[in-house]
Amino acid sequence: MITLRSIELTLPNAAAARDFFLNRWGLADAGIVGVTSYLRGSGSFPYLVSLTEGEASHVLSTTFEADSATIDAIRLAAKTSGLMVVDTVSRDPGAGQGILVRLPEGEVFRFLSGTTRVDPIAGRDLPVKLTHVVMNSADAEATAEMAERALGFKVSDRTRGMVFVRCSASHHSVAFARAGYPSLNHIAFEMEDMDAVMRGIGRMRDHGAAPAWGPGRHGPGANVYAYFISPFGAVVEYSTAVEVIADDYPVGSPQDWTWPPNRIDQWGISDKDFGALAKAEKVFTYAPLLEKV
Repeated sequence: MITLRSIELTLPNAAAARDFFLNRWGLADAGIVGVTSYLRGSGSFPYLVSLTEGEASHVLSTTFEADSATIDAIRLAAKTSGLMVVDTVSRDPGAGQGILVRLPEGEVFRFLSGTTRVDPIAGRDLPVKLTHVVMNSADAEATAEMAERALGFKVSDRTRGMVFVRCSASHHSVAFARAGYPSLNHIAFEMEDMDAVMRGIGRMRDHGAAPAWGPGRHGPGANVYAYFISPFGAVVEYSTAVEVIADDYPVGSPQDWTWPPNRIDQWGISDKDFGALAKAEKVFTYAPLLEKV
């Protein structure tokens, strides 16, 4: 089994981003090593986000946990598919060793085995873990096909805007948006339940931040959501209750996911700041060179 664990970012003024995650978003401190800060959720992963001071805003990697046999299979399939694969030993609080795989549009997926866990912490209105990471693509179909062929992931659904891909029983752990360019679309944090999502929204409103989209309930995945634009540019989402699906789940098509006029989610109550989100979704690009993480 493959499990989404964390995302690693580099950006200017990482200290300000750390302050946002700690004092507004609800993550907890997981330590600072050199110029890199680590932030954890209330669950057992040692960290969910790392922030490294740098000159530009880049996604260094998206990290998954897997057993060594699964990683060996990915290594072979990725190399056979012509992808760049680099062996790596993790130096972050999660430990482990494995591989970095670079997809054709620049996304770097890190797969680690032998990782460590930590004791959960109290706070039912705090993020528990990452639920998914969405990436903008120049060619979402080709990227999703490569994820299936080289990484062993599976497409769950297609809409006019995205291709949703899973690596476990969760409906999607990643998705590729039909944006026409590669970049980070958003990072979604799993909350304990719907009440925790609403409390998170309230906490952000206490700090003067209204949702850029939501609250609402998506179609594919059926998860409850609220999106915010962080002060450092990244789009972040409170989410909960993403659908758990079986292996024989029928892949949906765009025709399966249409809404009545003036609706953009199942509930029909959410507003969306399309312009602000589109701008924010271009901020974090992929590092020009494969970097050790």
